[in-house]
Amino acid sequence: MEKKKIVIIGAGVVGCSTAYYLSKMGLRDITVIEQGPLFETGGSTSHAPGLVFQLGFSKVLTTLANQTVEAFKELTHAGQPSFYSVGSLEVANTKERLDDLKRKAGVGKSWGMEAVVLSPEECVEKCSLINPDNILGGLYVPSDGIAKPLRAVDTMAKFAESCGTKFYGHTEVTSVEVVDGQVKAVETSVGKFEADLIICCAGFWGPRIGEMVGVTIPLQPIAHQYVFSNDLQELAGESEEVTTPLIRDQDNAMYFRQVFNGIGIGSYQHRPLPVEVSDISKYGEAREMPSVKPFTPEDFFEKPWQDAQILIPGLKQAGVKRGINGIFSFTPDGMPLLGESQKVRGFWVAEAIWVTHSAGVGKQMAEWIVNGAPTLDLELCDINRFDTYAQSPTYYKKRSIENYEKVYDVHHPFMPPETSRDMRMSPYYMRQKTVGAYFNEKSGWEQPQWYEANDLLVANYEKNILKREGWAAQYWSPIIEVEQLHLRQHAGLYDTTATKKRLEIRGEGALEFLQQLTTSNIDIPIGHVTSTLMLHELAGIKDEIKVIRTKASTFFVLCTGAVEASWIKKHVPVSSRVVIQDVTAGMCGLGVMGAKASEMMQALDPKTFVKSEWEIGQAKEVFIENVPVLAVYESYAGTERWEFFTTFDQGLQLWDALFEAGHPYQLIPVGDRALESLRIESLSLRSGKDFWSEHDPYEVGLDHMVDLTKPTFIGKQALIERKEKGPQLLLTTLLLDDPSLVVMGYEPVVGEGKVVGFVTSAGYEYNVGKGIVYALLSPEAVNKEGELSIEYFGQRYTAHIMTKPKVIAH
Repeated sequence: MEKKKIVIIGAGVVGCSTAYYLSKMGLRDITVIEQGPLFETGGSTSHAPGLVFQLGFSKVLTTLANQTVEAFKELTHAGQPSFYSVGSLEVANTKERLDDLKRKAGVGKSWGMEAVVLSPEECVEKCSLINPDNILGGLYVPSDGIAKPLRAVDTMAKFAESCGTKFYGHTEVTSVEVVDGQVKAVETSVGKFEADLIICCAGFWGPRIGEMVGVTIPLQPIAHQYVFSNDLQELAGESEEVTTPLIRDQDNAMYFRQVFNGIGIGSYQHRPLPVEVSDISKYGEAREMPSVKPFTPEDFFEKPWQDAQILIPGLKQAGVKRGINGIFSFTPDGMPLLGESQKVRGFWVAEAIWVTHSAGVGKQMAEWIVNGAPTLDLELCDINRFDTYAQSPTYYKKRSIENYEKVYDVHHPFMPPETSRDMRMSPYYMRQKTVGAYFNEKSGWEQPQWYEANDLLVANYEKNILKREGWAAQYWSPIIEVEQLHLRQHAGLYDTTATKKRLEIRGEGALEFLQQLTTSNIDIPIGHVTSTLMLHELAGIKDEIKVIRTKASTFFVLCTGAVEASWIKKHVPVSSRVVIQDVTAGMCGLGVMGAKASEMMQALDPKTFVKSEWEIGQAKEVFIENVPVLAVYESYAGTERWEFFTTFDQGLQLWDALFEAGHPYQLIPVGDRALESLRIESLSLRSGKDFWSEHDPYEVGLDHMVDLTKPTFIGKQALIERKEKGPQLLLTTLLLDDPSLVVMGYEPVVGEGKVVGFVTSAGYEYNVGKGIVYALLSPEAVNKEGELSIEYFGQRYTAHIMTKPKVIAH
């Protein structure tokens, strides 16, 4: 990258990690500003207990934690380690939790981590402090441990200083100068620091910095209880800070770590204790430090203390020495806030990060800034993922508190959020409620999952339906299968309003702009549709988008969501005449698909929808009764479909017209879950689910969307190099041999006794009567075509590679 002046706000573990990795990558004009002292700053780094449980169902968070552990292992301070590899135990008090741990152990294999489920007796062998009588087993991860972030920070800062980075303690940021949408300088209590790029690593003070530039940083500080016990007899002879594994008792919302001869205990059982940023004191104004609130014993004792003593009996005689209410940051979706804000160029954010992921975040931020993209996919962490609805304090505070309350729940992939609902509703919402829509949230929209009105059809298909059982059947209904099967013979109406972000791109240079942004030829005839890819600078797939050319210099673009839309907007040159208008909030969409879809549309308007006048991939502006629509005719899930876009004020009329016209063709409303099942059954891929920005088109079978004869496009040279090196993974379709099994996703795929990949999407192929999955596998495993198995809740089930070629949805 060109030489830039970089100012990092915050010298905690995230700020120092970012400075460390930027320095390692050769950047030299870096300044780190901290309002507190260096380096025990008074933020969350200063009081964090340091427990590092790496493994989770999120691949990105697990990888960030892995990278943090590897970094801390290399960072010693005055001969003392920055990480103690003592392992961890997650114990289960219920069968549901034990099953979840079995599933998590499988996901550990998918993410390349060692994790094993132990019996109660084996748990005691790992940690003699615990009582096995009330547990059913536990998950042991040997690479987990205790981080010492202040030691790591000091070592990283010394390296950065040796490369020219300047650190300023007791320096408060008072304002940020922004000119023409670009950061220019940071004003502080000791003077002005010019900046081409600012990285906000201020922790729970981050929202204050965001306000200075007009960027919402949607995090909620919450106080969390942590106590220290007196010495335990069982640890009386211990001279090391920690030698026993970390313990997590999620059924009782507690965790434990050794602290020399005592135990540190954290509890999530208490009522939420949100803290307003405006109420957090500056360093030196608090009795302890800004990140620590006075302990509230009424929230900790009785049940939490009783639960702690049941698991670790030695605590009964030891008792509690002292406690704190330490402040940590929570977000609406439980993910960090990373990247450059779309609103202000040069304003970067690395917020809502725990010590567990800190060095990994610093590494990825440095790569992102220097190379234009991180090596790890960070779409789920991108600061731009929240549309305006989610930047309301009413929304993100409630949702963040809900995430705190559920942090140790057994999380089902389809579990809906409870708070901050009904934020965005399509014009069909009341009609959908009338026919019994079961809603979940999608990008803030209330999106029907299935319709209870279709329960009347269950008897028609009951013999064919594969029923789900047990925990996997939560948030599932046989109606999903009915809707999927019904479309084979009849027709369905589904709401597409929430499925994509809708942009109108127009003006002089719009075609050239899109040509540079995408991998295939966008110079298509007016009234035609094409699907194409956007790559980042390292040739990873940012998104698969749909482009509809409505006029010579006007294009209607459908992308996955807010992050992808921000990526498009970011690449418009400042001096360009290209105009990008986000029309998502003002437009709605309805789809009609199924065996009778074309017949239904032709009967509705024989002149407009006569089949001979349409070809696949065509779009026209027409009327459906008195509703003006942009009609798109295409193929999806092995059948024809029509998709209609109109303005919100006309949406209800469009629903009613199509619903009425569909009666003779047994048209039913169809939910999102049936559409997803059809997608998987028809071998159609989905961006963000089956591939993401770590993968290139050749790895996932999308090379037909790449035109290397184009003079240039973002990521072209890197793509050529990746093509020459060959794929790291291949997206492959498998069928399960057991006809009664449907897996859930992220399960490991095993071949010849070793893990060779993992499942992305999973569904049921009703044509052959077997479960179907997409899996990212090593090329060696694909080429051998030997017997494979999928590990599901601790059991292995054989599967075979399908020879049927992929059909990509356009």
